[in-house]
Amino acid sequence: MDRVDEMFPSFDERGKELVRAAYSIAETALEGQTRGNGKPFIEHPAGVAKIAADEIGLPAECIAAVFLHEATRFHPETDITSGGKFGKDILTIVDGLNKISTIKPKDTRLEAENYKKLIVSYSKDPRVTVLKLADRLEVMRSLDMFPKLSRERKILETLMLYIPLAHQLGLYNMKSEMEDTYFRYAEPEQYRAITNKLKATEKDRQALMTQFIEPLKHKLSDAGIQYKLKIRTKTAYSIWRKMVKQKVPFEGVFDVFAIRFIIDCETDRETEHALCWKVFSYVTEEYESDTKRLRDWISNPKPNGYESLHITVKNSDNVYLEVQIRTKRMDDIAESGLASHWSYKGIKHEATLDNWLTSVRYALEHPHSGENYYEDDLPEPPSKEIFVFTPTGELRKLPAGATVLDFAFDIHSNLGIKCSGGKVNGKAVPIKEKLATGDVVEIMSSKNQKPSQDWLNFVVTSKARTKIKQKLSEAEFQKAAEGKELLGRRLKNWKMEVDDETLAALMKKLQYKNVNAFYAAIGDGTVDIGNLKDIIQSVTGVKPAEQTSGAPEADAASQSGPGAEKKTWDGKAVSSDDILVLSAKNVKHLDYKMAKCCNPVYGDDVFGFVSIKDGIKIHRISCPNAARLMEMYPYRIQKVKWSDTPATSSFQTTLRIIAALEPSVINEVIDVINTFKASIRSFNVNENGKNSTYDISVKLSIPSNLELDKVLSQLRIRRGVIKVTRT
Repeated sequence: MDRVDEMFPSFDERGKELVRAAYSIAETALEGQTRGNGKPFIEHPAGVAKIAADEIGLPAECIAAVFLHEATRFHPETDITSGGKFGKDILTIVDGLNKISTIKPKDTRLEAENYKKLIVSYSKDPRVTVLKLADRLEVMRSLDMFPKLSRERKILETLMLYIPLAHQLGLYNMKSEMEDTYFRYAEPEQYRAITNKLKATEKDRQALMTQFIEPLKHKLSDAGIQYKLKIRTKTAYSIWRKMVKQKVPFEGVFDVFAIRFIIDCETDRETEHALCWKVFSYVTEEYESDTKRLRDWISNPKPNGYESLHITVKNSDNVYLEVQIRTKRMDDIAESGLASHWSYKGIKHEATLDNWLTSVRYALEHPHSGENYYEDDLPEPPSKEIFVFTPTGELRKLPAGATVLDFAFDIHSNLGIKCSGGKVNGKAVPIKEKLATGDVVEIMSSKNQKPSQDWLNFVVTSKARTKIKQKLSEAEFQKAAEGKELLGRRLKNWKMEVDDETLAALMKKLQYKNVNAFYAAIGDGTVDIGNLKDIIQSVTGVKPAEQTSGAPEADAASQSGPGAEKKTWDGKAVSSDDILVLSAKNVKHLDYKMAKCCNPVYGDDVFGFVSIKDGIKIHRISCPNAARLMEMYPYRIQKVKWSDTPATSSFQTTLRIIAALEPSVINEVIDVINTFKASIRSFNVNENGKNSTYDISVKLSIPSNLELDKVLSQLRIRRGVIKVTRT
């Protein structure tokens, strides 16, 4: 048995021969070519072909096209026309896939609708679009092998382009998997917390389903209805989107799961509809239903072919449950798209596939026709960052609100210093122009350009701010040296001397905070040297109490010196004996301890793990170890809850803060923490000269996660703070 036999056992012999011929051409053309993980590149088209055949249900012609596309994409000279093995349909699909592969984000600026229109224009056969989605799904399953920059580009493209396309075409399994993959990389802690909660509550969902079906069993059996019952749980990404949109915790999302009836019956539409409504009547007779939430997609299927009855009911415990009723045929379509039709007996494969592909083309060409059934569910691009491109297509990630000048500094510091403007998507713009995801940016520079104080009013990246301040400081020191020399010469001519007290009084009168700024003002003419003689005479008698020292300058110097590289303030550790604030059921005579791997704080979502020596260890539900503990030791997982009032107001947690390399940042961080009911137990700072950042680790004693959230939110909006995470 060769590889084609192993991979595609359901194809007939003619189909296997077609795929075998295409596979052989690809294997020869791609020989010696490897992927990022070192494995042969042929594994990529093989993976795409398996998805197209097994998960979407496309025929052998499409599978052959996948292999021929990869062969000719890298080696256009490869001959696939001689011998007449591959018909016109296959060659058309290959041509469409090859054209789509030439589209680069910089050509389309990642505008989703334009990109989809371009795909349609290249897809004379709509199967091209479906195969492109299969290709992207295989890429998302292999993300770990790509370098970071390439991975970020692919995640962004998937979020903005391929997830909406999959949803629009009714390929819900593909859409859900791509969404969760995106979520796992974009929001790892949120993803971990939600997936762990789903694992922790799995038995509860099973119990609810068992309780739900019990009073209906006899009615369904007596009516001769054959069915399968299963739980459909929302994806982690969908749950997170609802939590964000509705501003509720995990427990506030009422439709985390649905109970689904899958009726086994003949594929006659009349029979299917009658049985679905019969089951519906049994359910609504037994349980109180919310008619406002009835969704009848049997009488009026969605444009992508989705058919199902949805109703929300309330059980005896006042728990709301979503119930979905559909036949096996409807369920297969809902899971895998309309192409799954062709697997049913008695249905001509070609006719059914043609009908579905006609609907695919219509959906692509009329994205907003009929009901906007997918609009609210579509993922939103990241709000805290943007992705822009150099003219050569290199991807750059910047914070939201970044300007042309930020982009210039991101490319190179010297380019930022000399930046005089830019071109965004070919249009000339000023340096303060804000950028948007997908923009192609070209920087204009001038050798006469110099940074000004005004630049600090619109740049947002720490690198740009640090370099601008550095240049302004250098310029100020130069002007200060000139001003000091000029004042020294004038004082000599006036036969006057200025001691430290007089200098301090002068600075106070003229409102300069440090000596450098004062001398620089003389150097650049802001302070008229001719008027200084009278001012000096007028302040000569100022009392010492009214004088100021050069402390700010000294502080700045000390913070920029070698001693600033690492600072530590250590406080007394909080005793774990004080942290007995939980109650647990069915477990007696065991102590409680907070797990050091995640340091729970009062109010966090937590669970208990019964350890051998240390009693119950309390972990956060988002703890990095949570998934492993739940999977390997489910019998040792203990439900716990916080008592109404904690026995202590002292919980320890650690924050990691990445901030710009600015002396004021450290004091700002400390000031923010001290504003709230939090005390610093240890504070460590390390400089990262390469990235021009501080890496700050702060151990806090804090009464609850409510107070901790206040600290985190205030730290994150500080201008010099780049990233704050809880470790």
